[in-house]
Amino acid sequence: LWGSVAIGEVFAAGEVACLVLSGIALALSMTELPLPLDPAWVAILLCGVPITLEAIIGLLRDRDITADVLVALALWGSVAIGEVFAAGEVACIMQLGGFLEERTVAKARAGIAKLVRLTPRTVRRMRPDGRQETIPAEQVNVGDRLLVKPGESVAVDGIILSGTTSIDESVMTGEPVPRDKKEGDAVISGTVNRFGVFTMEAKKACADSSL
Repeated sequence: LWGSVAIGEVFAAGEVACLVLSGIALALSMTELPLPLDPAWVAILLCGVPITLEAIIGLLRDRDITADVLVALALWGSVAIGEVFAAGEVACIMQLGGFLEERTVAKARAGIAKLVRLTPRTVRRMRPDGRQETIPAEQVNVGDRLLVKPGESVAVDGIILSGTTSIDESVMTGEPVPRDKKEGDAVISGTVNRFGVFTMEAKKACADSSL
């Protein structure tokens, strides 16, 4: 895990460095400095070549026309008609967009993983004879009676049958103050029981609950 994170950070740092260098190169390209070569070529090489490679791989391996193919056509078409700055600009903007998209997706995945961890792995189910049994949360059926103790997360959506408590619903509603609950009140999966012990009836299975 740590190795994957470290590799991801290295790649991210490399992408940022390429974007920064490409931005500087494009800024220099807009000046009238007597340079032997248009600095926009730096952006084309650092940002345009990876896009082109992705486009070629998509065409040859997956036989799929992706956005990279269209960007590569626009990029090298600009080069062909002598618009080097436009080509570098397209490459830099598209790489920046891809970088921001990857960061957004990574944050979304992290948020989903955090939510998944809120679901308890096991629950206490009350048997008809009054005894408790511990079962995986995935095996909870509609109508099962569950016992929830202080500090535990609610596994499925349901209704309190007995007991009073305060439920922290911030993960689902954003409200920071726990809400008092009593017999007949609804509780939702992913929320945390802060104080009392209560018995609830499952109204939904784990896979169909709010979380």
